[in-house]
Amino acid sequence: MDVHNAFLHGDLDEEIYMDIPQGLRRQGEDKVCRLRKSLYGLKQASDNDDILIMGNDEAAVESLKKYLHTAFHIKDLGAPKYFLGIEIARSHQGISLSQRKFVLEIVSEAGLSGCRPAVIPIEQNVRLTTADHAGGTFQDDPILQDPTGYQKLVGKLIYLTMTRPDISYAVQNLSQFMHKPKESHMNAALKVVKYLKGCPGLGIFLSRKCNMEMTAYCDADYATCPMSRRSITGFCIKLGDSLLSWKTKKQATVSLSSAEAEYRAMAKTTCEVVWIRGLLSDLGVLLKGPTRLY
Repeated sequence: MDVHNAFLHGDLDEEIYMDIPQGLRRQGEDKVCRLRKSLYGLKQASDNDDILIMGNDEAAVESLKKYLHTAFHIKDLGAPKYFLGIEIARSHQGISLSQRKFVLEIVSEAGLSGCRPAVIPIEQNVRLTTADHAGGTFQDDPILQDPTGYQKLVGKLIYLTMTRPDISYAVQNLSQFMHKPKESHMNAALKVVKYLKGCPGLGIFLSRKCNMEMTAYCDADYATCPMSRRSITGFCIKLGDSLLSWKTKKQATVSLSSAEAEYRAMAKTTCEVVWIRGLLSDLGVLLKGPTRLY
């Protein structure tokens, strides 16, 4: 549902700036405008005007719509097809979530529309670091003069991980070098874009059929960070055949053995499982049996 005139009344909680329009800019001025209202096109704009109603009781949903109509001037857009950059497709088998349009925009803005797609998002033996060498070999690896391009690209890739768990590990690596990115970091980021070019329509499928059994998978990459020697935790949690949650993150402390790193990964995954089970319980969703952790 869409609230009319929300942009006239919806205040922004975030601190966001924009360039002064060309007709208002004076020569020699280097100023920006701070936004007070949520202009159309901002990611934050949909927080102020778009409403997504979900439920398994059609009568209750219709009752809520009627109530909202009495309070606001609202337009019913029907079943969602596009929300916050996520494309939603429905079938008798379930719901598919993807960001294909967003991926194609990233590829086009990076100037890689005509490139050959990459098979994997990141090379296996490359260790990105802040040192003056890249990939384990000493070579010229200068700091980028303008980090803005790298920061924008990685920011978009972070947003893309909402429906693309396959790039989570690569993006987790790239996001560590936002302050002073080097040429090797930019090359690694472009490698991810080349990988996305070969599979822009991949996403998450939420199956209609579900046995209501939750399973979780976790792993740890021991001492993988060349700068801190900290390990990486990776996990994913599924309800039936549908993927609910996933994450790749550097562990908070240094593990002294691979077994310790594995147990830390298990502990992090267990915390996420407990939280999801509590959330589903609050929503009235009953799970079958305990969650199996692999």
